Amino acid sequence: MRLDMADLQLFICIVDAGSITRGAVKAHLALASASERLRLMEEGAGVPLLVRHPRGVTLTDAGEALAKHARPLLELHQQLKRELKTFASGARGTLKLYANTSALTNFLPARLAPWLALHPQRHIELEERTSADIIALLTTGSGEAGIVSDAVDAGGLIAEPVADDRLVLIIPAGHKLHNKQAVSFADIITEPFVGLYPGSALQDHLHSHARALGGELNIRIRMSTFEGLCEMVEKGIGAGIVPAVIAANYQSRFHYHQLALTDSWARRRLCFCYRSWEALSPAMKQLINHLKKA
Repeated sequence: MRLDMADLQLFICIVDAGSITRGAVKAHLALASASERLRLMEEGAGVPLLVRHPRGVTLTDAGEALAKHARPLLELHQQLKRELKTFASGARGTLKLYANTSALTNFLPARLAPWLALHPQRHIELEERTSADIIALLTTGSGEAGIVSDAVDAGGLIAEPVADDRLVLIIPAGHKLHNKQAVSFADIITEPFVGLYPGSALQDHLHSHARALGGELNIRIRMSTFEGLCEMVEKGIGAGIVPAVIAANYQSRFHYHQLALTDSWARRRLCFCYRSWEALSPAMKQLINHLKKA
């Protein structure tokens, strides 16, 4: 016996209406089509499901059994459709978003909280990567979107600017560069530095530029947070390179001097990066639109 959801829905419509004619109307079927489907159902079951009367129909024992099981099946089917619709509309599920260090620590936290509060069934998985890594991953289809620096070539991807993200050099009071307003990375590459933890996207980014200049950064100590890095700089342990907004945030707590970096890669902006708007899921589109407005 083969029954599909349309068969079960028609049968319940007939039962509730008490008539094949009225049941067909309720199921949005022609009477002939409804009668044929009912005949095939009874033929497949091997027993009558309904007793026909001049004024309608009544259930046989087999029909009672079918109606008993059909109703919860139809309700489960509706629940499944509603649940799948929430995924399609972006109301449920997990979104994976790649982000460089600056976006992860400064841009995203305050902006993600309101969106998550409005979407209680949504989860976001953030993964920190360098901007170059993010672009490579998105290019090969390993993810929908990320937040990168525009100092890195996005290739064929779309890079939509969303916030300024300049990098600055911070030095302790009394440092030999204290009277300068700006320096190039090449000028300071031999200085002792306070760095970020291994695997930090920003730290990896700085090391790649140092190697491009034929050198290596002299990292005296690595800290797990920007706060710790800024405190170490204040204590005279070394210089540090951080996003300008981070330097400004901790300036009132720690005494250090800021210098602009003249390198083009340090005068950067954060960008949403993705292959195409049409290829994004509804949920990712909602998230990006929210982050752009926040």
